[in-house]
Amino acid sequence: MSIETSSDLTTITDEEIFNAHLGGKLTVASKMPLNSKRDLSIAYTPGVAKVSQAIADDPAMHATHTWASRLVAVISDGTAVLGLGDIGAAASLPVMEGKSALFKEFGGLDSIPLVLNTTDVDEIVETVIRLRPSFGAVNLEDISAPRCFEIEKRLIEALDCPVMHDDQHGTAVVVLAALIGAARHTKREISSLKVVISGAGSAGVAVTNLLLQAGVDDVIVLDSRGTIHRERNDLNAVKAELAGRTNREDVMGGLAEALEGADVVVGLSSSQFDEAAIAKMNKNAIIFALSNPTPEIMPDVAKKYAAVVATGRSDFPNQINNVLAFPGIFRGALDSGAKKITEAMKVAAAHAIADLVGDDLAADYIIPSAIDDRVMPAVAAAVGSLAEETK
Repeated sequence: MSIETSSDLTTITDEEIFNAHLGGKLTVASKMPLNSKRDLSIAYTPGVAKVSQAIADDPAMHATHTWASRLVAVISDGTAVLGLGDIGAAASLPVMEGKSALFKEFGGLDSIPLVLNTTDVDEIVETVIRLRPSFGAVNLEDISAPRCFEIEKRLIEALDCPVMHDDQHGTAVVVLAALIGAARHTKREISSLKVVISGAGSAGVAVTNLLLQAGVDDVIVLDSRGTIHRERNDLNAVKAELAGRTNREDVMGGLAEALEGADVVVGLSSSQFDEAAIAKMNKNAIIFALSNPTPEIMPDVAKKYAAVVATGRSDFPNQINNVLAFPGIFRGALDSGAKKITEAMKVAAAHAIADLVGDDLAADYIIPSAIDDRVMPAVAAAVGSLAEETK
């Protein structure tokens, strides 16, 4: 697979973009020939009735004789579209079509984008539950926090198939993978690192949870009002619970106070990193500035203070991109028959991604490229190896 360079991307015109999206980006193609009456009799009536009756008699055949067990539903209400915010269901559909295209290209999985014209949690959950016979896994996408936490939790409890909110967990897996690589490059264990997370939205909460699960025990999280700590009385339920497991020294203040003596900072909001605050970090600092299109601090500035710098952009080294995680996670879960995507699976996926760097590890190469064709099989195998825990 080839990919355009950043200089190529500057030549793309609006006309080219709109023409490429005209009529949508997806299609459905038949796997069976439909060239004769015999073909039609097998694919549709009367032959299909035998298969439908067999499934009615033996529901297990639904998994083997329909595409549902290999189909991912990409579900969104369009309330938190990257870079655009709450633009509504209809406007979010091109993004969800793109997500489905990535599932096919990078994971070999068919998927259906379904945008829901409601932001009510109960209605979203009920709609997806009622659609369960049509798919084998659920990828939640671009749903705003804190609603996304409840929607995901309730669907995991209600459905007997893998459910994952990629904005949360895909981001968390790739951040953990990059942190493993950065720690290896600087010859440290991740458990020894003091980590600051700037942003307490869906991604910030998920990254925090996964880092704690993986062995990082010194994490400070900031929202728009400063550090999250036990003395604050303005926290929603998600942040209040997070306060009980993070910021062990109850550091108060803003980014400058949080970064005093920190080893790692992960940017997951639009807040900019002040250079004076970054200068307070420890030697061999690790800076992940993941906001798009404008990182919290530009790499050339960050490198004055950091041993390793990563962004979310493809035109800088060490791109932290969800496409490294979600295709392999879903592929591994579906291939192995897993009913859930567990925290252990996410940690295993992160290690699988990080391990692919091997002896080529360097400050500008802590994580594989998003188009490295080794990634999906490695992640799928790591996830699949833990599937028995969910059956």
